[in-house]
Amino acid sequence: MTAPAAFTSPDDVAARLAAAGYLADEPVATTVFLAQALGKPLLVEGPAGTGKTELAKAVAAATGAGLLRLQCYEGLDEARALYEFNYKKQLLAIQAAPSDRAWQETHDDIFSAEFLLERPLLAAIRRPDPTVLLIDEADKADVEVEGLLLEVLSDYQVTIPELGTIAAVRRPFVVITSNAARELSEALKRRCLYLHLDYPTAERERAIVLARVPGIEASLAEQLVRTVAALRDLELKKAPSIAETIDWARTLLALGLDELDETAVARTLGVVLKHVSDQERAAAELGLRG
Repeated sequence: MTAPAAFTSPDDVAARLAAAGYLADEPVATTVFLAQALGKPLLVEGPAGTGKTELAKAVAAATGAGLLRLQCYEGLDEARALYEFNYKKQLLAIQAAPSDRAWQETHDDIFSAEFLLERPLLAAIRRPDPTVLLIDEADKADVEVEGLLLEVLSDYQVTIPELGTIAAVRRPFVVITSNAARELSEALKRRCLYLHLDYPTAERERAIVLARVPGIEASLAEQLVRTVAALRDLELKKAPSIAETIDWARTLLALGLDELDETAVARTLGVVLKHVSDQERAAAELGLRG
């Protein structure tokens, strides 16, 4: 199978991402192109629900690359991010070893690649095929996790004491996302190109809805986008994401509605607002009677 062609220009990025269902503006297309051309990780920061994760998925789809995802969370450690040894398999191997066998031989056997469990970071390094490595919501992980990333992102290699240094067969395209819940280290940022994604303009979000929701009328998409923009202007616990805008559009089609009037908004508000307090605030501010 022929390897997919690299992006040739920002315009090529925009066209191929659009074919994969992601509408990228000029700054996004340019930064993605440069991340590939310079071999740099791409740090994408912005509010939740602005398409950061979807960008990584779209790059994988547009280039025909495999997608490996490391979902970050508080308490994530090396064993879940990088690698660990299969302790159960090691124990069985120890029990099955001849009683007269030297311990050093058994030790060398059980700390070999055969007993290694790859996690996303190591798997991305060892894969020979084109790969997009998505390190999602890096700001949710503990600061110590950034130390794991530095060796990987500096030299694209991983050091395993029992096996030595494993260098990348083929450099993955790395996308790190952050909702800016905490500041990432300067050392990590220095290794990356930076892209900030905010909620799209009404015009771009309307284009996204029309592209992702076949059959929706342009006038309904316009009403929908205006209403979502009004909701985002409120002081909510969780503003509607782009994905929730798309879900709302599909909801209206499923209900056979061709207008987003006050009654329709009241009936379907739970599609975009997932907190009771947000729904109550929206109802009060938008004058919904329910």
